[in-house]
Amino acid sequence: MAGDFDADAALMLRVREGDLEAFEALVEKHKQAIHNFVSRTIGDPTEAEDLTQNVFVQAYKSAARYKAEARFTTWLFTIARNLCLNEIRRRTRHPLDSIESSQSEEESTAVRQYADTSALPPSELALREELESKIEEAILALPEKQRMALLMCREQELSYEDIAAVLGCSLSATKSLIHRARETLKAQLKPYLASGKFHP
Repeated sequence: MAGDFDADAALMLRVREGDLEAFEALVEKHKQAIHNFVSRTIGDPTEAEDLTQNVFVQAYKSAARYKAEARFTTWLFTIARNLCLNEIRRRTRHPLDSIESSQSEEESTAVRQYADTSALPPSELALREELESKIEEAILALPEKQRMALLMCREQELSYEDIAAVLGCSLSATKSLIHRARETLKAQLKPYLASGKFHP
């Protein structure tokens, strides 16, 4: 294992020895990827900010137990996955929180809709926004493991082996999760994808 693994693992081993600058370097490098994963997994950009911070807090607290036996990103995404699952379970127990969160997401989506309006005619912009909204809805409706596997594959470009390690399942099961997620999305989004150019 070379490249990023060696660099990240070396930094984390320095963190284990109390090097705060090494930890700051890891946060800076990976915070956007973790935030994107958390946000898309739980469907709440506002809550994702806090959860992303918690991922790195947990990573720092676990530094003393860190061993460079796997890719650093696999270890970090495993922490993110566990915190996301905890949040999803909390929402299941407290559905009122989920309603409030979905309302805050609708507000943030409304803000995002005004971006880059000059690039497309209004009719095309509206269609693209509707498609993006439907894609987000379809991804959020996927079972937890399928959603996480698909996001790690598409958004973070993790290998199947790394995704399997994060999810704690076999390589064949991981491939099956991603395949089923893609097939589900294609089926649900077919009415919106007349061009056939979308590849989940």
